[in-house]
Amino acid sequence: MITVENLTREFKTYKKYEGFKGAIKSLFSNEYTIKKAVDSVNFTINQGEIVGYIGVNGAGKSTTIKMMTGILVPTSGKCQVNGIVPYEHRQENAKNIGVVFGQRTQLWWDLPLSESFGILKQIYEIPQEKFNENLAYLKELLGLDEFFTTPVRNLSLGQKMRADFAASMLHEPKVLFLDEPTIGLDIVVKEKIRKAIKDINKKNKTTIILTTHDLDDIEEVCNRIIVIDGGKKIFDGGIKDLKKNFAKYRSIKFDIRHNKYENINKLLEVEEADLIVKEEENELELKFHKDKLKIADIISKIVNIYEVRDITIEEPQMEDVVKEIYSGKIRN
Repeated sequence: MITVENLTREFKTYKKYEGFKGAIKSLFSNEYTIKKAVDSVNFTINQGEIVGYIGVNGAGKSTTIKMMTGILVPTSGKCQVNGIVPYEHRQENAKNIGVVFGQRTQLWWDLPLSESFGILKQIYEIPQEKFNENLAYLKELLGLDEFFTTPVRNLSLGQKMRADFAASMLHEPKVLFLDEPTIGLDIVVKEKIRKAIKDINKKNKTTIILTTHDLDDIEEVCNRIIVIDGGKKIFDGGIKDLKKNFAKYRSIKFDIRHNKYENINKLLEVEEADLIVKEEENELELKFHKDKLKIADIISKIVNIYEVRDITIEEPQMEDVVKEIYSGKIRN
């Protein structure tokens, strides 16, 4: 469905000089620096996959998306979307994809939502019967009836996002690009958008690429995650694999009667780097390296020196794992 091979995009930045003389010099200077926004990225996405494509601001994810949608031409490398080179056949590619950009609407600001959909019907040349069928489905899925005749300018952020999502799906695209689709939305609307993503993927086998900083979106809807940093792909796999391979630490909390022990690292025979101890009046928290200590061993030794009333074992959160990747501490 989507194939990316050694995809690279460079940007030239012409040097600027300070002061008035520098400004004059800048007008005639050809000196520039080259920045690789995307650097030899490779991946394949199959039909029906929902892939989270994530990275910090400036990591290169938006540039990659723009090449896959045909907005930008790569400096080198190849990109195909459903057998089409998007930047060589922009119109043909546009008919096969849907795009939602978080805070940018594709709807007509002064027209009622109903008329915006009518215009999109003409643009995508959707047959009347298919248009009616798709519109009825999207109305029910996203609850559009309550504001269907309202001018777009009067819609709330959540309503606009639902409307934009529906607009991107009217022509049943084979591939859907979602850029921060839940940004700024309340929890109720977020859940509607997430449900809609999963429902449409299941109904039409739509391939979906989701870029977001909301890691709850990733865990809720994606079956695969690609992480990009500094223009390079640094992870590609399932969320379970990400946690299994890179989430090296677990936490275990003990509800205790206060009885401080002097050196728990010595008790458990482990270096300080592999065991972080945090003890308060009635709580003992141990953050430990999963390859260095076993939970059963920890519990058996702790209950021998403390009066333990309760035990809580915490798995690493997706957000913590990704923060570790972003910080450069771990690499695939």
